[in-house]
Amino acid sequence: MQFIPYLDFDGQCREAFDFYAKVFQGAITFRMTYGESPMAGDMPKETHGRIMHNTLESAGGTVMGADGPPGNKGASGCVNITVDSEAEAERVFKALSEGGNVTMPIAETFWAKRFGMLTDRYGKAWMVNCMKPMP
Repeated sequence: MQFIPYLDFDGQCREAFDFYAKVFQGAITFRMTYGESPMAGDMPKETHGRIMHNTLESAGGTVMGADGPPGNKGASGCVNITVDSEAEAERVFKALSEGGNVTMPIAETFWAKRFGMLTDRYGKAWMVNCMKPMP
């Protein structure tokens, strides 16, 4: 079994996933707009440029997402990213927080070498984690 986060957007999916591809050093492996889909004729014209499905693959896994109908604010939740080094935690946290809001600055905690929480410029909540060895 594999768990894959699926992020909802309101017209910002393309921009957000292009940004995430840079942050996570990954690649967009699939992207389709509503206008490119077989259902295009059944969809309102204003949705044709919106993303129906998007997949980002990186060495660490997969993230998927889409634009919902206009006005859709998406589901709430938080994506946890666990990295192998403190330097990578700092890099990812800094990149994701640019233009966003830091809710817990990245720092050492009792469970992690580095842990921080933020909401990115697209309104998505993230936790960045570099775990300490467990006893």
